[in-house]
Amino acid sequence: MAAYIGHICKLTLPRIRCHSRIDTYYNHIRAITSIVHQSKKQVVLGIETSCDDTGAAVVSEDGEILGEDLYSQQKIHLLHGGIIPPIANRLHAERIESVVTTAIERSGVSLNEIDAIATTVKPGLSLSLCVGINYGKKLALSANKPFIPIHHMEAHALTIRMIEKVEFPFLVLLISGGHSLLVLARSLDEWSIIGKSVDDAPGEALDKGARRLKLRNIPELSSMCGGQAIEYLARDGNPRAFDFPTPMWKYSDCTFSFSGLKFTLKKTVEKLEEEYEIEGGRIIPQVKDVCASYQYAITKHIVRQTQRAMVYVETRELLPKENYTLVVSGGVACNQYIRRALSLLCTEMGYRLVCPPPKLCTDNGIMIAWNGMERWKAKSGILYNKDDIEAVKFQPKCPIGEDLTDDVRSLGIKIKRWVKFR
Repeated sequence: MAAYIGHICKLTLPRIRCHSRIDTYYNHIRAITSIVHQSKKQVVLGIETSCDDTGAAVVSEDGEILGEDLYSQQKIHLLHGGIIPPIANRLHAERIESVVTTAIERSGVSLNEIDAIATTVKPGLSLSLCVGINYGKKLALSANKPFIPIHHMEAHALTIRMIEKVEFPFLVLLISGGHSLLVLARSLDEWSIIGKSVDDAPGEALDKGARRLKLRNIPELSSMCGGQAIEYLARDGNPRAFDFPTPMWKYSDCTFSFSGLKFTLKKTVEKLEEEYEIEGGRIIPQVKDVCASYQYAITKHIVRQTQRAMVYVETRELLPKENYTLVVSGGVACNQYIRRALSLLCTEMGYRLVCPPPKLCTDNGIMIAWNGMERWKAKSGILYNKDDIEAVKFQPKCPIGEDLTDDVRSLGIKIKRWVKFR
C-alpha cells in the first residue's frame, strides 16, 4: 500500500500548481493512510506448553481464530498411567516448532505481520513450561516482536470473552486436572481467590479413579482420558448406589478437597474386588454404579462450594446484580453432567452460566493468544525490551490473585437450603 501511495504521488504532484490543491491532496493521502492503518487487523500469536498439550494459535482483535494447531500427548501418557514430566518435555521439544509454524501458515499472515507473541509462563509443569517459554522468547527476539507472559488460569478464565460478551467483574469456576479455583475476575489485572483446592484437583481425582477401576481395559474406553471414561459409564449407572462422603462439610468456606473421595473409591473398589474375587485386569460388576456415584460425589462438592461462593459474593456485594455471571472453564468443564448440575445451580441462584465450547475448555494455544490480545489492547504486561524478555522465568506455582479464603471463613456462612440436582 505504501508503494501504491508513492506511485500516486509521483504521478500527481507535478500536475498540481495551486497550494490549496496541494493541501487538499495531502489531506487525501493522510486519510487513505489512516484507513489502511485502521483496516489492518491486530493479531497475536499464542503458545501453550503448560502440561501435556503443545498448542499454538493466531487470533485477531475481534476474536477470530485465524490459524491454530495442537499436538496432544494424551495417548502416550495413557500408556504410562499418567503424565510423565520428562516424556512431556521431550515431546514438547520435538513438536513445538512444527505446531507454531503450522498455526502461522494456516492463519494466512506472516510472522512479520504478527503484532506480539504471547506464551504461557505460569503455572504448570516445569519441564513443560520451559519448552514453550524458551521457544516463545527466542521467536520474539529473533523477529523483533513484543513478548507477553501469560498466566495459564487467567487465560482459561478469559477465553469466554472471545466468543461472548462478558463484562468485568464476574465469578469464575476453573476446574481441571491440575486446578480447582473459585475466582472473582475484577479486571484484566485484578483477581480475587474465593476458594481453592487444599489437595487434589477434580480432574486428577477422576483420572486416578478411572485408573483404579482399570477402565482402560474396557476396549471402547481405551483411548479416553479418565474423566471421559467415568462420565461415559456413569450415564448407565445409579449415582446413589454407593455412599461417598461430602468433603469439607464441616467448614464454612469455599475450599475444595478431593483426596478423601479418592481414598473412599479405593476402599470401595478393594472391597468389591475381594467380594467378587476379581484379579488381574478384570473389571468389577458394579463398575457403572461406582462411576455414577463417584461422579455424583465430585459434582455435589463442586456445586456446594460454588453455591457458598455465590452467597459470599452477595453478602459482600462484590458483584452488581446485572453481573451475576458464572464462567466455568478448564478440562473438567467438558463434563456434561457437571455442567448440567451447575446450570441448575445458576438458575436457582439467579446467575447466568457461560462456558466455552469443549474445544476451548482444555489447554490450547487459542486461549493464550486471546489473553495476549486482551493485554495487547489494554497495553498491560507487554515486554518490548530485550533484557526484560530474556529475564522472564517460568513459575510452576503462582496464585492468580489475592486470597479471600480467610474472609469467607470469617463470615461463617450458613446455607439455608442446598440446591438439589440429580
